[in-house]
Amino acid sequence: MAPPLSLRARALQWLSQREHSRLELRRKLLRAARQRDADAAADDTEAIDRGAEVDALLDWLVANRYLSEARFVESRVHARSARFGNRRIAQELAQHGAELDAGTAEQLKASELGRARAVWQRKFGAEPADAAARAKQMRFLAGRGFSAEVIRRVLRGAEADND
Repeated sequence: MAPPLSLRARALQWLSQREHSRLELRRKLLRAARQRDADAAADDTEAIDRGAEVDALLDWLVANRYLSEARFVESRVHARSARFGNRRIAQELAQHGAELDAGTAEQLKASELGRARAVWQRKFGAEPADAAARAKQMRFLAGRGFSAEVIRRVLRGAEADND
């Protein structure tokens, strides 16, 4: 049986698969450290402060540019912007302890209407036939994190295109 990976090896392995936020990686590493402590408790070894160990490792990862909040935000925005609105992207970043910088937020705001139209077109592609269909389309776009004003403009634009 192979020896268990060190926390540093686990962190590098996870970071090689995709970008992580500091908070997300800290949670994963603490979980791994607790598991290692539980396994080591059977050997009757002394547990140390894992929070300090994990924080030191995270500081090392940041110092050596393995971990970057800016890269994480850029990666997450790139992956989500084609399908989701600004609210959903900002909420997801907040869950990871990150936030949009001013430039990225402005770019997303400028492109939100076009992204909402593309999402609407892929899902529905046709003007709503009645109020129930309109409400359904509005709920769908709101669930994707688009603002109410953008949703109204998308549906108004669909109606104008068909006139």
